[in-house]
Amino acid sequence: MTAPPLLTVRNLRVTYPAAQGDIHAVRNVSFTLARERLGIVGESGSGKSTLGRAIMGLVPRPGRVAADELRLGAIDLRNLGESGFRRLRGRRIAMVLQDPKFALNPVMSVGHQIAETHRAHVRGSARAARRAALEMLHAVRIRDPERVFGLYPHQVSGGMGQRVMIAMMLIADPEVLIADEPTSALDATVQTQVLAILDELVRGRGMGLILISHNLPLVASFCDRVLVMYSGRVVETCGAGALRQARHPYTRGLLASLPELDHRRDVLPQLQRDPAWAEGA
Repeated sequence: MTAPPLLTVRNLRVTYPAAQGDIHAVRNVSFTLARERLGIVGESGSGKSTLGRAIMGLVPRPGRVAADELRLGAIDLRNLGESGFRRLRGRRIAMVLQDPKFALNPVMSVGHQIAETHRAHVRGSARAARRAALEMLHAVRIRDPERVFGLYPHQVSGGMGQRVMIAMMLIADPEVLIADEPTSALDATVQTQVLAILDELVRGRGMGLILISHNLPLVASFCDRVLVMYSGRVVETCGAGALRQARHPYTRGLLASLPELDHRRDVLPQLQRDPAWAEGA
């Protein structure tokens, strides 16, 4: 018997009012998420991050979120309200943001921020929360967790800050994790380390992961499935291993624009866009 999806999204729309008329940031996006790694790729401005924030209930007003179905397990998210989302965020669904410098509280030690997340969602003493935070710092392969527990965000490197964010988002053991460009500010070596940690924890806990990125090779090597977004729409869905055989001209154009070390080209191909793609053609 097939297990029900962790997350169901059907015809999700995000709209912002503007003087010249409504701006449709996300248009009729549909997908389901099982216990798998789903990549969402596309250029900057394609709606990837807005989609993630809409699922989390984090689209600020006057933005409007609507969907025919938006469900986390058996919970309907469409009319949940802020108090309902607060109970879910961290406990059932969590989101790792792009840059820890802006996502972490600068006046609290990183350890206390992780412990605070634990106490918000798991009953227990301050001592138990501290112990859980130290265990999570160890789980994300931070050396000397006791020392790092007391550091402030400005005292940790970008790679360590991203590990702290992962620890904070996973300490309450959510079912779904959305990672929004979690390695974009890191160098290639640290990117690989952070993704390996993320993969190990997601697989070990049997979670569903949505990885939002503009890095197609990274997503192809890390994820199970890929959604390709253009102008707020999903224009193609394929297995990550079959991304190089994608059929939509937008996806093929993105792939062709990637530089290749073993294939010298004086000029990279320019992506030719068709206005019909934005309308779903």
